[in-house]
Amino acid sequence: MVSKLDLYRVFSQVAQSESFSKAARGLYLTQPAVSQSILQLEEELDMRLFNRTPKGVTLTQEGKLLFDYVQSALNLIDSGEKKMQEFKTLTAGKIAIGVGDTISRHFLLPYLETFHTLYPDIKFKLVNGTTSELCRILKSGEIDVAVCNFPIEDTKLTLIPCEIVQDTFVYGEKYNKMFASPVTLKELVKWPLIFLEQSSNSRRYIDQFMASHGIEVAPEFELGSHELLLDFAKINLGIACVTREFSEDYLASGILREVQLIEQIPAREIGICYLKSVQLSPASMKFVEIIVNKQVDYFLQS
Repeated sequence: MVSKLDLYRVFSQVAQSESFSKAARGLYLTQPAVSQSILQLEEELDMRLFNRTPKGVTLTQEGKLLFDYVQSALNLIDSGEKKMQEFKTLTAGKIAIGVGDTISRHFLLPYLETFHTLYPDIKFKLVNGTTSELCRILKSGEIDVAVCNFPIEDTKLTLIPCEIVQDTFVYGEKYNKMFASPVTLKELVKWPLIFLEQSSNSRRYIDQFMASHGIEVAPEFELGSHELLLDFAKINLGIACVTREFSEDYLASGILREVQLIEQIPAREIGICYLKSVQLSPASMKFVEIIVNKQVDYFLQS
């Protein structure tokens, strides 16, 4: 008897192959067996999932919707099976980590180095994205953990704050006289502003802070990376909103200076998140422990 899971695996293969015969070869089944499985699934759901054409098959609108759910479920199942194989050893395996470029460069690299030194046979896969993108990918089963900008509001995720960071505004030499003394937010926004894109969690956090003071932000520039913010401020294109901890080289060297704001921006956090419903693999769990323990050690030492 064919299980429902087997039917969905056949469905997924046909959807990706757009052909019963190609799906059959990929699954090592006969074409009639694949066709019968799809018919059985369509009958059980009482819904047509594929458009049949002389050139092959394409998903119906209902089939496209089902495919998204099926792929997410199959990815989670496959991830679970792989994690079971790695359960007893850290001598093989892979950790898929979701992280943005800036956090990877300024926060994550030392932990990757430590983990690789301790467990050289564990491979890393880094997936880049914004916080919202990484949370979505995390729930699809494509990554094990994500290192993101907090705050995150999602009851399906376990959230572990790791490091406090401070947003700040910086400027180049051209603006030295304008910001020689503290300014209000209303005075600040009169000047050209350089922000991250609206899709980033960091940007949304600042937008909410500004809105709480009755200010709607209209940046002169919206950029895709933290490094570009610093570079644009360096050549005096405006006042950039950056993360202080990720801008230390520019600030320490005097290339950029901080705006002294009268209204203080509340600090926020960088942290780790992963699915509550899926147990971490031993390798992923050990990686999380290394980050958390190092943070505890740093706190105790300071």
